Amino acid sequence: MKLYINITRAVIQALEMIFEGNKYADKVIEKVLKQNPKWGARDRRFIAETTYDIVRWQRLLQNITEADANDYWKLLGGWCVLHDIPLPAWVEFSGLSEKKIFERLDKMNAIRRFRESIPDWLDTLGEDQLGDRWDEELHALNKEAHVILRANTLKISTGDLQQYLKETGIENTALQEFPHALVLKERQNVFRHPAFKDGLFEVQDAASQLIAPFMRVEPGMRVVDACAGAGGKTLHIAALMKNKGRIIGLDVEQWKLEELRKRARRAGVGNLETRIIESSKTIKRLENSADRLLLDVPCSGLGVLKRNPDAKWKLSPEFITQVKELQQHILQDYGNILKKGGLMVYSTCSILPAENEQQIEVFLSKNKDGFEFVEERYSWPSAGFDGFYMALIRKK
Repeated sequence: MKLYINITRAVIQALEMIFEGNKYADKVIEKVLKQNPKWGARDRRFIAETTYDIVRWQRLLQNITEADANDYWKLLGGWCVLHDIPLPAWVEFSGLSEKKIFERLDKMNAIRRFRESIPDWLDTLGEDQLGDRWDEELHALNKEAHVILRANTLKISTGDLQQYLKETGIENTALQEFPHALVLKERQNVFRHPAFKDGLFEVQDAASQLIAPFMRVEPGMRVVDACAGAGGKTLHIAALMKNKGRIIGLDVEQWKLEELRKRARRAGVGNLETRIIESSKTIKRLENSADRLLLDVPCSGLGVLKRNPDAKWKLSPEFITQVKELQQHILQDYGNILKKGGLMVYSTCSILPAENEQQIEVFLSKNKDGFEFVEERYSWPSAGFDGFYMALIRKK
């Protein structure tokens, strides 16, 4: 493969925006790619995948190239060396030695925090929380995420969607354990496909697709999704309920609820109502009203580093402390939305016990007369998908 200056400059620009501008990688890639609509699919793929990969391996690349913190050209040069891409005789790559890069790589591979490219504090936290399991899960979190679709069964069966996509050139395979999931053979922009515009599928990781069925929802129920966000799980719940009953989607951000309503219209969801959480009164008005309650709470996002590798550089111990306090606050304050006998799912996209089962233990210890534990489940990154935790709680 040959490097071209305009394409490499786009990668450098993206890295500057992510690391110095503190912008989210996915938004940066979207913005950079929009700047030049003449780029072909191959160039766009190179920019996106190279940027994500350098973000993922930033610490390792910095050490094997001995680059300064903001020397993104050297990071790119080191990445090219590791991928057998010849370096052009550009001044930006001067001083890079392929031999020295591989010599330093051998040394770095002996030290986990460098080998897996992760901050010291996060490596220590992961080991403290997960013990021997941390090695395997951390390694899995550095692998590229699959693109996985969820068939919208309000409009089409999984089998029919699979066939339709294949007929239009999108190779995919079904996942046995996930009845509505299709994994793409190659990464591509599916949002331009007519099937997406017609609401026949959503992009949703297989692990995320476990949560709605875990709630044991049935058509005709009244369900509250109290941290709905843009609503991927909300739409899955609606499909399982076959558009019968009522779903109330709550969030503190109005723009997220607007996005949810737009997605719901495309998906043909007709049993959804959205409400902004303006104060504790919003929650108070819903007390004892729901058959099912989903608390997909804010978290560290450690389980989704495959698709959000920049998060490990943005996280801090202080943030995790704050988010744990918020998780417990949501558990304690929102649980009363349930009717007696109703079921609540607490879920995170984290693999840290401190955000997961330990939070449930605290909640139940304070509410032993009102709630009881039913079951819990982890989806581990080492299984090939995102990392998720879910706990099912019954209101007595």
